[in-house]
Amino acid sequence: MSIFDIFGGEFIEVIEWTDDTRDTMVWRYDTVGHAIKYGAKLTVREGQAAVFVHEGQLADVFGPGLYLLETNNLPILTRLQHWDHGFRSPFKSEIYYVNTTRFNNQKWGTKNPVIARDPEFGPVRLRAFGTYSMRVSDPARFMAEIVGTDGEFTSDEISFQIRNVIVQEFSRMIAGSGIPVLDMAANTDQLGKMVAKAIEPVIAAYGISIPEFYIENISLPDAVEQMLDKRTSMGIIGDLDRFGQYAASEAMLNASQNPGGAGAGMGAAMGAAMGMGMARPGPWGTPQPQPQPAAAQHGMAPPPLPGKQVETVWHVAQDGKAEGPFGRGHLGRLAAQGSFTRETLVWAPGQVGWLAADDVPELAQLFTMMPPPLPG
Repeated sequence: MSIFDIFGGEFIEVIEWTDDTRDTMVWRYDTVGHAIKYGAKLTVREGQAAVFVHEGQLADVFGPGLYLLETNNLPILTRLQHWDHGFRSPFKSEIYYVNTTRFNNQKWGTKNPVIARDPEFGPVRLRAFGTYSMRVSDPARFMAEIVGTDGEFTSDEISFQIRNVIVQEFSRMIAGSGIPVLDMAANTDQLGKMVAKAIEPVIAAYGISIPEFYIENISLPDAVEQMLDKRTSMGIIGDLDRFGQYAASEAMLNASQNPGGAGAGMGAAMGAAMGMGMARPGPWGTPQPQPQPAAAQHGMAPPPLPGKQVETVWHVAQDGKAEGPFGRGHLGRLAAQGSFTRETLVWAPGQVGWLAADDVPELAQLFTMMPPPLPG
């Protein structure tokens, strides 16, 4: 901030203000011990206004321009002093420069959650934050209502009050808007205009206007967002029965490849397999019965259709890895070679866990029907 004063004795001849800060809204020109000379030059730059206060009363307001302080340029001050048109004497007044440019990137946000009623989820708690810009639209009112006799007034001194007004109107607007939570991101522009219009009369009483107002984000509590993520995941998964079968198979194969975690993996697989046989859960966890054929519902299930039987195939645990799948004939050849024994672990679709080959009836026959060893 720099001030250029040219003094003739005790009299001020040039009055101006240049500001290199970004937050000063009002600055008082120093006239202590000095009088303003009749005919002095007053410079008011673009984005500024000069307010004269004489003996505690707001006298004159000057917009951008260069002025000679004479009787015809100071009508209110002339009337207050009862000067005639021929006065030439110096005078004393307080001069306040008001910055009328925009103060951008002002922050606002809800300190506490706002409770609103959502048409789909019911009562929800919302938080929001954003930015706005402000400017002094009426310097005289701003001086009378907000600044008073403050010699240097910054934007931080008024931003807290404006933030309270914004949050109050936002809370009232969001609670009565009826916009679903999931659609608010697409309606922030509309909500921003509604809030800006609602706070305009209150802010105008301070001599301030809000040229821009933005809602950057409206968020739900973390717990609610986690539940929404789970609901989205369920929609992506689709058929839960098929996903359960896939998860059970993956868990069993992973358990076979990781001996240290076999117990946990097989336990998870067994749980998934048991879940497949139970009722399929509904969208909110309510069990729903699986649809059954009409004949089965009346106790008259038809016999299986004749046709080619599907051959069972097995996975074989060899050297700590799952090999296969192999058919029964292939396992018979391996048994004849000696690489497949009664103790070899096997697993087939629909089987719970790994079993020794001797515990599977279809495979146990391979060892009872083997020919005796050839004579030496």
